[in-house]
Amino acid sequence: MQNEISLTDRIKSAYAALRPSEQKVADFILSHMDEAGNITISQLADRTKVSQPTIMRFVHALGFKGYRNFKYCLVRDGRPDAQESKPFDHLWGFDLKPWDCLPDLPLKEIRVSGKLLEETLKALSPAKLERASHMLAAARTIDIYGVENSCTPANDLLTKLTYLGLNARMHTDAYLQQISAAHLGSPDTAVAFSHSGCSCDTVKALMQAKKAGAGTIAVTSRKNPRLAQYADILLCTGGADLTIYGAAVFSRIPDLAAVDLLYMGIILSDYERFSRSLDKSGAVIAGRGYTNKP
Repeated sequence: MQNEISLTDRIKSAYAALRPSEQKVADFILSHMDEAGNITISQLADRTKVSQPTIMRFVHALGFKGYRNFKYCLVRDGRPDAQESKPFDHLWGFDLKPWDCLPDLPLKEIRVSGKLLEETLKALSPAKLERASHMLAAARTIDIYGVENSCTPANDLLTKLTYLGLNARMHTDAYLQQISAAHLGSPDTAVAFSHSGCSCDTVKALMQAKKAGAGTIAVTSRKNPRLAQYADILLCTGGADLTIYGAAVFSRIPDLAAVDLLYMGIILSDYERFSRSLDKSGAVIAGRGYTNKP
């Protein structure tokens, strides 16, 4: 996490606004970071010679809702190796702290999303994107694989390919994905989404598709993912390795961008053909939405 604000920094920046009794708590915490996280609120009150309500006022002044949240950050920042090793970053790239305000979140989220898209722009090869688009356009059957959060871009690709009149399918069950892959052949194409590039079920599905003779495409964020071993075309969206929570929050952003690019690339591969397909699909859903007319 870049430019991370530690609990120590937070205490120091709020110190001048604290009451003298609350400053006693602050002084103790700053001087005993390595042990303060292991003591209870009553023990902290005894050590600092203040009341428990005073400690709670100190905690609230720092922006925490309760002592438990404060203690979590205290334990995290008070470890001996805290300066050398990064804490568990459950929202990768997103500097979310207990004292943050909800109105601050849109700007933070947009900045992270923008950074991810910039990394995708640098990592995604136009030549490979064009090859993947032509492979999908010419495929007899298109299998799509993904689990958990990767189901989001996988389903989006399924929708877009269906609108284009292509024979695409996706099973949400990981076992059925692998079984489906085993029945593919050389005229077919398989597309696998895995932000880490190492999701076991997704790797197994693409491996089965490759073994069956189908063309294979992998969409992943890592430069050397396990998934790449079984991909004829690797579409790398860039980005750092994410924790499971970070991936769940942010992985869909670059992956969905890759889906949009594949969609437009397929249309450009045979503009007349796919324009007719889109007209046909549009006619089916015409009039299905409400209008402003009474």
